[in-house]
Amino acid sequence: MVEHVVEAGSTRFAPESIEAKPDVGPEGFFAVEMRVGRVLAVEPFPEMRKPSLKVQVDFGPRGVLWTSAQIADHDPDALQGRLVVGAVNLGERRLPTGFMSQFLLLGGLHPDGRVGLLSVPEDLPLGAIVG
Repeated sequence: MVEHVVEAGSTRFAPESIEAKPDVGPEGFFAVEMRVGRVLAVEPFPEMRKPSLKVQVDFGPRGVLWTSAQIADHDPDALQGRLVVGAVNLGERRLPTGFMSQFLLLGGLHPDGRVGLLSVPEDLPLGAIVG
């Protein structure tokens, strides 16, 4: 697995420089539960070694969950109320700071490692399955 690190001026995550992963088949893909949610809160997370934000998202019937994401270059005010996609069944992960990350916020990586969050149509309901 390639560690996600933002490196200004780097092309480490350029699509042509990333080796293809082996096929996982439909079972592997559909084992990941990806849902649409709305950002409720965004907080700075200066305790993290890499620039990060704490993000709280309402996934409708799946509940309200928190994560830490390396998206500190995003404007927290612009994230407020935005629809996002999260992988919600990967298990909880306690970070070295003690914070419990409950889902993975999904986005595409720019060549330098910055995250471009996935866009979601505004008419999708909270908790909608992504597949």
